[in-house]
Amino acid sequence: MLEKELVIVGGGPAGYAAGLYAARADINGVLIERGMPGGQAAATEWIENYPGFPGGIGGIDLALKMDEQARSFGLEIMTADVEKIEKQGAEFMVTTGQDTIKAKTIIFACGSKPQFLGVQGESKFHGRGVSYCATCDGAFFRDKTVAVVGGGDAAVEEALFLTKFAAKVYIIHRRGELRATKVIQKRALANEKIDFVWHAVVDDVLGDNQVEAVRIKDVRTGELSQLAVDGVFIYVGTSANSDLVKDLVETDSRGYILANEKMETSVPGLYVAGDVRQKTLRQVVTAVADGAIAAMEIEKYLASLED
Repeated sequence: MLEKELVIVGGGPAGYAAGLYAARADINGVLIERGMPGGQAAATEWIENYPGFPGGIGGIDLALKMDEQARSFGLEIMTADVEKIEKQGAEFMVTTGQDTIKAKTIIFACGSKPQFLGVQGESKFHGRGVSYCATCDGAFFRDKTVAVVGGGDAAVEEALFLTKFAAKVYIIHRRGELRATKVIQKRALANEKIDFVWHAVVDDVLGDNQVEAVRIKDVRTGELSQLAVDGVFIYVGTSANSDLVKDLVETDSRGYILANEKMETSVPGLYVAGDVRQKTLRQVVTAVADGAIAAMEIEKYLASLED
């Protein structure tokens, strides 16, 4: 059995920032990531809104730089699946497919994932016209035509954001009215760049090498039609990757972990960082801020255990 002061679960920007700060603070920790570094950031083709990279940087490139920098300060990184996290007294037991680690503290940074439509073409064109983040990818669609799928606050707010770049934005919604709050609805209905496709769902995403159109189905009649677009932004919900700790910590109704501004959860010693935390903005820049705060707070927490 391994013993650590800190286990960081998740190797996205939040996890790597936490690991970097923890390593610099000489905390005996390990970061566990089951796949390639970077999380959702690594799946983003191009990131233009992270400070320090004029002209932008590829998501994979940014993730690899984070990995290199964290390792340069001595962060231990383990590639493994975390199978279970348990609280035993004042400590935690983290079980992987390889070993069990006893830890004094944990930073849980497993992120969130978009809910998919599950239609033909969606996965094929992910990163080539299909997106789940207008803030990340909207600027790539300057003067083009895009569709936004969904009718809640996130969908309509992102549609409004996309009008800064796109020439035309279609909102495709399965109902005859939006579910977004009234003030957001009014803005969208008044925006001349936005058209609405009511009582419709996306049946297929079409194209050759890039998105060229979506096939939509009228939910009342079953009639199929085709809408020419250059991109599709999907907002039918997100879900938090919080299953490993959902029985330990307090979460909201969607599974996002509740924490204060120190990243402290309802369980002493268990901190959270990044997209899995309940927050208003999920971006690389907010994830790394969470990770840095969590690591510094853990340094104080560990010191208090020695008092």
